Amino acid sequence: MTSRGSTLPRSSHAAPHQKALEFTDLPKLLGSRLYRLPHVLRLLAENHLRSGGQPEMLLETLDSWLATGKGGAELVFRPNRILMHDTTCTPALADIAGLRDALAEAGQDPERLMPSLPVDVSVDHSLAVDVYACKTALARNGRNEIARNSERYAFMKWASHNMPGVRVHPPGTGIMHTINLEQLATVVVVDDAGFAHPDMLLGTDSHTPMINGIGVLGWGVGGLEAESVIFGQSVSLAVPDVVGVELTGALPSGATPTELALVVTHVLRALGVTGSFVEFFGVGVSGLSADARAVVANMAPEYGASTGFFPVDDEVIAYLRRTGRKAELIDSIAPVFRQMGLWFDPDERPQYNRQIRIDLSEIGPRIAGPRRPQDCCLPKDAGREIELAIGRKLAPSPADVSTVPDGAVGIAAITSCTNTSDPRMMMAAGLLARKARRFGLRPPDWVKTSLAPGSPSAQAYLHRAGLLEDLEAAGFGIVGFGCTTCIGNSGPLPSLVEQAITDGRAICAVLSGNRNFPGRVHPKLDLAFLASPPMVVAYALKGVVTGDILTDPIGRSGDGRQVTLSDIWPTEEEVSAALAKGFQSDDVVQEFAQAQKSTAWAGIKAVKAAQFPWDPASRYLRRPKFASRDETSRLGHYRAAPLMVLGDDMTTDHISPAGWVDPQSAAGRWLIERGGNPEDLNVYAAYRGNWEVMLRGLFTNRLAVNALADDLPPAHTVLADGRPRPVFEAANLLQSAGQSSVILAGDRYGMGSSRDWAAKGVALLGVRAIIAVGFERIHRSNLIGMGVVPLQIIDGFVPHDAGLLPSDRFEVTLPHQTLEPGLETDVILHCKGAAMRTIRCRVAVETLQEVETLRGGGILPGILRSFSTQRNRQR
Repeated sequence: MTSRGSTLPRSSHAAPHQKALEFTDLPKLLGSRLYRLPHVLRLLAENHLRSGGQPEMLLETLDSWLATGKGGAELVFRPNRILMHDTTCTPALADIAGLRDALAEAGQDPERLMPSLPVDVSVDHSLAVDVYACKTALARNGRNEIARNSERYAFMKWASHNMPGVRVHPPGTGIMHTINLEQLATVVVVDDAGFAHPDMLLGTDSHTPMINGIGVLGWGVGGLEAESVIFGQSVSLAVPDVVGVELTGALPSGATPTELALVVTHVLRALGVTGSFVEFFGVGVSGLSADARAVVANMAPEYGASTGFFPVDDEVIAYLRRTGRKAELIDSIAPVFRQMGLWFDPDERPQYNRQIRIDLSEIGPRIAGPRRPQDCCLPKDAGREIELAIGRKLAPSPADVSTVPDGAVGIAAITSCTNTSDPRMMMAAGLLARKARRFGLRPPDWVKTSLAPGSPSAQAYLHRAGLLEDLEAAGFGIVGFGCTTCIGNSGPLPSLVEQAITDGRAICAVLSGNRNFPGRVHPKLDLAFLASPPMVVAYALKGVVTGDILTDPIGRSGDGRQVTLSDIWPTEEEVSAALAKGFQSDDVVQEFAQAQKSTAWAGIKAVKAAQFPWDPASRYLRRPKFASRDETSRLGHYRAAPLMVLGDDMTTDHISPAGWVDPQSAAGRWLIERGGNPEDLNVYAAYRGNWEVMLRGLFTNRLAVNALADDLPPAHTVLADGRPRPVFEAANLLQSAGQSSVILAGDRYGMGSSRDWAAKGVALLGVRAIIAVGFERIHRSNLIGMGVVPLQIIDGFVPHDAGLLPSDRFEVTLPHQTLEPGLETDVILHCKGAAMRTIRCRVAVETLQEVETLRGGGILPGILRSFSTQRNRQR
């Protein structure tokens, strides 16, 4: 690499009894610029140089950014590793298997398609809460997971057996971001020659920025972009806007990192940071533990940013020590980062594009909901927010305590990497459960409770602290180690709740996760609030979200006394004492190692073959249609029919669902016709290796309202003949007739998860462009990766308010040769019997690399062409 050559200055450091380490001398190279730059730009500069980028160009670009806030040229970025989970790796591995088939059919060696850097895969997205509130829940849910997903897991094992560098962490080892925090991240990477550089990665999950909490730069990408990086292509990156968030003061007693994360999400969404890098600075940072920082960093996609970065300091070193990292690694970090100018100084004030200030001392009890994570509110306002969301008043709670009331808590889940990775909050939840148990409090029968920590070490420290039994007494026994409720694997609802929904009552979920989009937690629940782990337990005990949980009685003790939250909320001293009693750093390493020895995982058989043997009868795996050389560019001049007209906040959950497959849906019928059990069809996320199922699942969320006609059922549209049809059938008719199509949408299109199926699906529909008011970053990249053009409306036109009709046509002109990043163009709207209308748009493309991807029809055909070119050169 260039950075290892003699053209770049290097420094070295040797700790006592250690071999000298060499690293890029950023202070010498960047000079006075270095400490004016945000840490994220310092890290990108180091990576650019190490990845072969030109120093002169870098200096000019940084000077431009410092002077104007905009960089000149594009940066080169190459991560040292890739992180995936089982439902994002499945479509990526299916693509790779399809690409290997295409290479073999072209007379080439399929084994040439090998990863060029390490890929870690966690199996965490397929565990469902079938069983809860009993001692056997953990074991029974684990058995169900293996039974449902063994075919897909065997496919993952095929990949790990046949592609060195792909490492799969079995079910039970934890959630990918917690694994990354506790096990994989090294902060500094030292190669065999003794050259050191900062640890940096990309992950196929939008919450990859959680690792930013310990100073490791990483962000989420779609599986398509990850595939290109896996096979040797670097990322071309426009110099990002960087938003500085100055933290002052300290969190008051009783406030949790969850509340801070919710406030940050609320403030930054209002500010507008989509696509920006966010960096935290100021004296308040030093008072936050690394666990707390990770909670805030985790929710970067919720506030719309690429990152939520905290630089490396002594607290990061302390975190690595208490999670069992090796002393030699830990001892190398501070000297190297200090000399590289990457060490955090709380008094340092770098330059940012924009900056805001948050006073930690003002953070208090907060929840967020009931439909978006940025809608932060006081707990006493939860009922009002529900009424605004559903458009009616909530009914008073009935006198009969066995009747499920309006505003009831149907699901209460301590779930997700976001908050369960912080041992203090887990201890707080356990202590609250202990005090509630002493008063004889239990959740009402209608509340489905669950605890799914991000790490198996949580079971060890909660047990050692004596809190596991208390949590079990409150219904929060461990149901597994995975994402569960946070990503929609909440399992069946209690029958009381099902009946209450049928009767028209508003039922809510309360979870310690990061997202609460309608239908995400459960297809039948449109209302959900995000809260800290101890607050989740409190809401479960109360049974409703209405009123004010801070002051209202939560329940009655055995002697009839009214118990309030203040009676059971643990003090900071109690939490610290429980942590001292329960937490041991050896647990983090040992419990993970023990989970790796899963006998159930070992019993899954996998083939050893260069090409995957597709089974025509499989319901889970189909050779992908788009892993071929046949994909052509969707650029050009054309007239297109509107396939869908959607509103604001169409999330990737709305576009491509992850939750349970309804047996009455088109996807459900397809599966049942092929032997699927209508009582247990699994979740859409499990079928991401089967394009037939995913195509039929598009836009099935009932809130994905198509404005092309009134009262269209979910996942339906109308063509010029006015007849409602399923979207995939209408798209097939248009393609058969040689007619192009586009989808129109409002603002924040594609917010939410990184799932590339939200882009793959519309590509299979034949859509040539998405014309939207605004795009979220990862989905925009995924569209480009599939060759679909994202066109951002910049003249105030709002598609879902424009009265568009199925007979309207959109004239698009995007010539191959003149396409460039940020190009502005006119889309002409042709309406029968009306004058043409011009819609001014900007091509939402940021780099020349993205331009080339669109010209080539997407990333996958580009990978095939690159391997063909390599072979021709070898000849």
